[in-house]
This record gives sequence, C-alpha cells and structure tokens, in this order.
Amino acid sequence: MPAAHRPGLRVDAALTIPEAELGWRFSRSSGPGGQGVNTADSRVELVWDVAASAVLSPAQRERLVERLGNRLVGGVLTIAASEHRAQLRNRDAARARLADVVAEALRPPSPPRRPTKPSRGAKERRLDAKKRRTDVKRLRRPPQD
Repeated sequence: MPAAHRPGLRVDAALTIPEAELGWRFSRSSGPGGQGVNTADSRVELVWDVAASAVLSPAQRERLVERLGNRLVGGVLTIAASEHRAQLRNRDAARARLADVVAEALRPPSPPRRPTKPSRGAKERRLDAKKRRTDVKRLRRPPQD
C-alpha cells in the first residue's frame, strides 16, 4: 500500500525498504472475539523478498540470508501481527517488527573475546581470602583432644 506519507520502511540511517517491495496479506485473527470476530480481517502478514530486494548490497543480503535463514522461506521474510483488534495497529506493529528484525540481523557481529588470565596480585588476593576463610571455619570447630 504505497502512500505519500510513507515513502518506505526506515530500518536504520543507511537502509530504507521501499513500499513497493513490501507485500501485505490480511486474514481473520484467531482466538476469542466479539461480534466482529467473523468479519474483520485484522490479522496482518507483511512479506518482504530479501533475495530480490534492490536496496540491499550483496554483503547485506548475504548477512540477512545467513542470520535469518530459519525464518526465510524461498528468500522471503514474513512477519505476522495479530495482537491488536484494529488492522491499522497490526500493520504498524508488523512494520515495526520487520524493522527490528532486519536491523538486528544487519548489526555487525561483536568482536571475538580475547582470552585473559588473572594477574599475579589477583591470584594472591584470592588465595589469601581462602586462607582467611579456612582459619575462620577452623576456629568454629570444637576443640580436638
């Protein structure tokens, strides 16, 4: 649904998904409801074809496919929202969820942990504390004959 006030879905400062690449499907929500439960198509599915997207660089596409591999079906990412009664609120929820999922998947991996070892002073302090604790517990024991 391209609109003048929504030029696209802004994921971060560098990436905006155009509205033309987003597809919508609507269906009836599951669960309990009132009079309008059988007539209102308030469940929303937002569909975005990651593999065919023109706004992604090859590196971004590769990272998305790698990180979202279990959520992609044929290179297509589907986000469903049915927590609200109104279709418009579910649309907004689906857009926000898609932006969050894509931003999290595009975030560069954290640097690997550099292994460290405790300093000599830290080892000595730890052993001294253990000795003090041992002495405290030894003094609590009943006297030996």
